[in-house]
Amino acid sequence: MTGKGFELEAVDYTKQPLTAEALKKLLRSAGLKPMDAMRTREAAYQQLVAGKNRSDDELLALMVKHPELIQRPLVVRGKKVVLARPVQRLKALGI
Repeated sequence: MTGKGFELEAVDYTKQPLTAEALKKLLRSAGLKPMDAMRTREAAYQQLVAGKNRSDDELLALMVKHPELIQRPLVVRGKKVVLARPVQRLKALGI
């Protein structure tokens, strides 16, 4: 995919699952905690997370098992990562 003169590669992590360690690294690089990257309107969130006191490691494990819980898109450029919601956050990557 190309956008604004940048070559982009899209990775659908519902088809190419992330490991807990890879997700943890992405979130850390973005300055996010697992809860910051949760999709709170998903049924899995309501069933598995809402009203429960989950640790970051537990949340990561749930996000790996249920990738629909992960906010998207997470955009990586070099060593920087942003959760591009809203899309204006891409400016932090120079995009």
